[in-house]
Amino acid sequence: MKVERLPVGIYLANCYLVYCDDTKDALVIDPGGDSDEILDRIEKLGLKIKYIILTHGHGDHIGGLLDVKNKTGAPVLIHEKDEEYLKDNQKNLSNMMSLDNVELKADRLLKDGDKLTLGKSTVEIIYTPGHTPGGISIKIDNCIFTGDTLFAGSVGRTDFAGGSYEEIIHSVNERLIIYPDDTIIYPGHGPSSTIGKEKDSNPFVKR
Repeated sequence: MKVERLPVGIYLANCYLVYCDDTKDALVIDPGGDSDEILDRIEKLGLKIKYIILTHGHGDHIGGLLDVKNKTGAPVLIHEKDEEYLKDNQKNLSNMMSLDNVELKADRLLKDGDKLTLGKSTVEIIYTPGHTPGGISIKIDNCIFTGDTLFAGSVGRTDFAGGSYEEIIHSVNERLIIYPDDTIIYPGHGPSSTIGKEKDSNPFVKR
């Protein structure tokens, strides 16, 4: 499985293209802006987009969603508890983020433990609320895409409506740090890390 990181939009949210090198089956995680750049890379790699998965419903992670969906025809997936965020530009904050107002009905609502197939790999949904009520992380092989739940050296904000510090700390420590130390972490902003590095240095990880 191959991973490409594209920091997009004015908030440099990480959009990820994850694809099987053999079949070219792919998914897009969090198309937060700069849709032309995302679509150009999809075309150059010859990818067949099977899913667009949103780790949560904030505007900086969905700013390029409408274009990417329209051009690829791929279904949009989000956790059921963030469904209303996606449909309401005030809740998803796109109306405040110097973005076009983004409102869309999801094609599929996700739950904890849901599994999808991508090429030869399994995509597993891990429910990790705290940044938003319906925040998820996405496990594929030895990688976890953690959205705005777990960053390299930090965790996501919880001061937006629907956020919970207690929930995000629980998500980090009980849902993510339990994986092997060599598991690669791909967050919603900033550089990648590993579970082992976060255990050693992240001040929000319980020891």
